[in-house]
Amino acid sequence: MSKEDAKGRLDIGTAADVEAVMKKYDRESNVRIWEGTPKLVIRCLMALFSVYCVVNTLTFRGMFQISLTRFLAMILIIGYLNYPARKGDVRPNTLPWYDILIMVLGAGPLIYYSLNAVSLVRLADNITDSPLMTAMAVCSILALMELCRRSVGLPILVVVGALMVYTFATTRFGKVIYDLYYNKNGIMNTPIDVCAKYIVVFIIFGAFLERTGISNFFIQLANSIAGSSAGGPAKVAVISSALCGMVSGSSVGNTVTTGSVTIPMMKRTGYRGEFAGAVEAAASTGGQIMPPIMGAAAFLMAEYMNVSYARVAATAVLPAVLYFTGIYIAVHLEARKLGLKGIPREELPQFRTLVKKLYLLLPLVILVWLVSTSLRSMAYSAAIAILAAVVVGLLNGLFYPQERLTVEKFIDALEAGARGTITVAVACAMAGIVAGCITSTGLASMLITAIVSVSRGHAFIALVLTMLCCIVLGMGVPTTANYCIMAATCAPILTNPAIGIPTMAAHFFVFYFGIVADITPPVALAAYAGSAIAKAPPMKTAFNATKLAIAAFIVPYIFALNPSMLFVGVEGVLGWLNVGLIVITSLAGLFGIAAALNGCLYRPMNPLFRVLIAAGGLCMMIPGALTDVLGLVTVAAVVALQRSGKAA
Repeated sequence: MSKEDAKGRLDIGTAADVEAVMKKYDRESNVRIWEGTPKLVIRCLMALFSVYCVVNTLTFRGMFQISLTRFLAMILIIGYLNYPARKGDVRPNTLPWYDILIMVLGAGPLIYYSLNAVSLVRLADNITDSPLMTAMAVCSILALMELCRRSVGLPILVVVGALMVYTFATTRFGKVIYDLYYNKNGIMNTPIDVCAKYIVVFIIFGAFLERTGISNFFIQLANSIAGSSAGGPAKVAVISSALCGMVSGSSVGNTVTTGSVTIPMMKRTGYRGEFAGAVEAAASTGGQIMPPIMGAAAFLMAEYMNVSYARVAATAVLPAVLYFTGIYIAVHLEARKLGLKGIPREELPQFRTLVKKLYLLLPLVILVWLVSTSLRSMAYSAAIAILAAVVVGLLNGLFYPQERLTVEKFIDALEAGARGTITVAVACAMAGIVAGCITSTGLASMLITAIVSVSRGHAFIALVLTMLCCIVLGMGVPTTANYCIMAATCAPILTNPAIGIPTMAAHFFVFYFGIVADITPPVALAAYAGSAIAKAPPMKTAFNATKLAIAAFIVPYIFALNPSMLFVGVEGVLGWLNVGLIVITSLAGLFGIAAALNGCLYRPMNPLFRVLIAAGGLCMMIPGALTDVLGLVTVAAVVALQRSGKAA
């Protein structure tokens, strides 16, 4: 569901409620107001940028310095045309002189670089002997950092700023400037390269997909499947947010847009406001780990690990299933505890009616099929999927005129794709600076040495320390940049021979713990956005979201210590049987932990039995036959006693 669709919902009062929440917690919504002719010009400029990105991705075969500097220059231009210096600056058709100056000083050097890339590359690190070349590099870097502050927020800049201070204090100034700007170790590192080649096209694809009506279809489908069961609206939120979140690429954006529908439904059913907001926040955050799209991070992971996109998407399936099943179990137990009922079936969409709209999934199916079979490159596959989304949108309009893909919606999708690219691109540029600083100073090896020393080679201790690093570094950072920072700083810690975690498991571990920062206090932006819609206490909502997403804090340890869950080293029938056993015991373990946190199965549990069933659940999530049997017996015993009335 697009932001425009969400604003049209009046379940929570007025469209202004959603707009206010988006502006408060989602920086992408804090854009300038353009009216009349300026609005038309800006819209056309943004649409042309999206078209350029698709065409350039498919056709450009020149030097990366030319393509990436041109891409970043355009990002700076459209970025400063969209984002004001201060939140809440609502003066229409206003572009201050200083924004024009920053735009020119930032984009100008990048355009110069793209036009003279061959001669500048030949100079190598001698280029920083020129004060002019150094000043131009500094201007572009500072302009990108300021745009990041406006569109993404301060948390990532705090990390970047601290690393830059350390880097300049320990390394020659000219070398730092060369590394960060003129070669591939800084802003033109892997993150922005992947963003310009792949991510931008998938963002545009997501924008078109939303305008085909697929988000509304996902919500209706979830209602049809789970709406009538106990606490149905919360289960609908879990299912619909999982499906919508993988396309939207934003935990906060998905919480607000989907939550504008699901949170009021949950409250009307009887859930507390802080619980309703937490369910939506936890499920929306999980959308970033939901294959096949995974908020566009899957393409970065494929590049960093040098594996196929299909391998990343397939690897993500079981952890994602466990994550959402954990939330689903917690929601069901809360409904049973409160004695809640579902929505009457006569008020729900009929499944046989929704089946007729399955063609809306065609673009996704085509995309997954093309990239999984490697028939086309990822960029080419995304371009075909965009074309399929347009065709499906036109086809949908024949049957449902109110949902048809008009010229206005077409331009709107291109504009939304461009706007969505701004935040991802500047965040990726900042992630490149982080990687550049770490490379220039050797900080990564120092961090690895420190954690290996503290953990003394014990994998579990190293995992805990790495988890803490990921949560702190990931606070308030968008998904893609989040993973880039984790891949550069934290993943090498775990893949170090002294720790011995496989590469795939290490990257998924840091990715998961970077993502959950969105619901982990104190900087739990998705949870705070959910609390604003639910009109509930923010911190209570954040703690509830953390409890609901407990699987995200446990499952990474399972696949890090037993990579079979990620299909690493799985061979033969016994290997696949082992995978099945891990999934079954993990699900049973999640049930035990969720029951302990909820405090009620058939009736309220006393503290002793809550501790016992939690311990049993954890045992089943620790690899090993002995712990599995011990955990299973413990959980089964508590459940049996609860059922008989003896474990109250």
